Amino acid sequence: MKTLLFPMLAVVLALSACAGGGPDVMRADRQLTLATQGQAQVATPQVRSAQYDVEDIRISVPSKLRVSEANMFYPVADIVWRGEPMGNRHAQVMSIFKEAMDRGTYTMATGRKVVVDVEVTRFHSVTEKTRYTVGGTHSMHFNLTVTDATTGEVLDGPRAIVADTKAAGGAQAVAEEQMGRTQRVVVVERLANVIRAELSARVTDPMLISQALARPSDVTLR
Repeated sequence: MKTLLFPMLAVVLALSACAGGGPDVMRADRQLTLATQGQAQVATPQVRSAQYDVEDIRISVPSKLRVSEANMFYPVADIVWRGEPMGNRHAQVMSIFKEAMDRGTYTMATGRKVVVDVEVTRFHSVTEKTRYTVGGTHSMHFNLTVTDATTGEVLDGPRAIVADTKAAGGAQAVAEEQMGRTQRVVVVERLANVIRAELSARVTDPMLISQALARPSDVTLR
């Protein structure tokens, strides 16, 4: 019995490891291969396509949002931004959101004509002390509302959106800046991707998926 037990145990452990889904398995989310009854099946990538014709985007950065210039690890404030020279931080955040929202929606020209309202509720990036040591998170929150451009009817929202993303630290932060990947580049890119996803809907029809994949600028892959 002992002679048989060890080989069987090895098989069980091997199967358990596969079922656990190691890093390589977890990362293969766009081309996941499943073995079913001896046949390989490739999962269809999840595609999201723009569902609106965005006529206008109105951005608000309320003056009540508190700003901190304190160079500490985690200032208690609504707006913390060090990616540009010291100045009007509300105006800088407004500029960041405008660029990001325009970039994320400029290809959206099909469907119902809408106006998108974005109210910034938090823009807490990292201070110099944090960026050049441990790094952290660009914490970006906003309220999103979508209305019909003609009637003003609310189609979506208002709802809170969290667009947090990693903020590099230490040597990595320095290296990124030297390559031109500044903090502003990182946050604009993240916000553009988030607004594009939020204003898109999942495509389930196989034919429409094929058509959408032929227009990569119009779709978001998940």
